[in-house]
Amino acid sequence: MNETDIRKYAELMKELDLTGLEITEGDRVVRLERTAPQAAREIVAINPAPTPAAAPAAPAIGEAADCVTVKSPLVGVFYAAPTENAEPYVSIGDRVKKGQTLCIIEAMKLMNEIAAEDDGVISEICVTNGQVVEFGTELFRIKR
Repeated sequence: MNETDIRKYAELMKELDLTGLEITEGDRVVRLERTAPQAAREIVAINPAPTPAAAPAAPAIGEAADCVTVKSPLVGVFYAAPTENAEPYVSIGDRVKKGQTLCIIEAMKLMNEIAAEDDGVISEICVTNGQVVEFGTELFRIKR
């Protein structure tokens, strides 16, 4: 990948108001990150080979005492409800079961349902509806 390509991707990030973008080309991975949506400076990191953890297939789960943290498995837009005027999938205090849909993350016009990995009670919703999230952004805390 050459400098011209990287500049095109950086411009695309500005246009779409993205804070992160990862491109895999052969055995190289290029990740562009911005510190804030209006940031003028991009930080470029080039890895010699892709890592298996670069694109997890399911939400990453972090544990803190009796809480489970549900993290975003991809970059996209967080939606708390299936449609604009619908009730949210979950609210603080709701009891959830393993496999229950918690939210949707839209990425490249695809709607990706994020499901609970464990039973529990929603103790915190860490993002707002319509917010752009990155890999690993904390979405929910579920008390077991």
